[in-house]
Amino acid sequence: MQAIPREASRFAIGETKYYVVLVFAAIFWQFFFLGAVGVIFCVHTLLAGIIIAVFIPVTEVLGVIFFQEKFSSEKGVALALSLWGLASYSYGEYIEMKAKKKDAILNAQIV
Repeated sequence: MQAIPREASRFAIGETKYYVVLVFAAIFWQFFFLGAVGVIFCVHTLLAGIIIAVFIPVTEVLGVIFFQEKFSSEKGVALALSLWGLASYSYGEYIEMKAKKKDAILNAQIV
């Protein structure tokens, strides 16, 4: 009734490579979360959320490229929504930064 040994025995490229993939996936996830916590601690929580949101479409595309997964319509919609949200956020931040610069220039001219 152990799932991991059963999956390892059915893994297409070998049982040993299954465990190697499993170990490296765990290590990379630890690095990812350590980096996310570092961004939260050193910069801002919002930036960590943006970085994590960017990785959603990136992992979808990489899965299609490297693992030859099917690019289904659900993945297409998720990719489009993720990129749309990122573009909307980036544009909003750009407009806000532009307005703050304009206000700073006007305040400097008044003083």
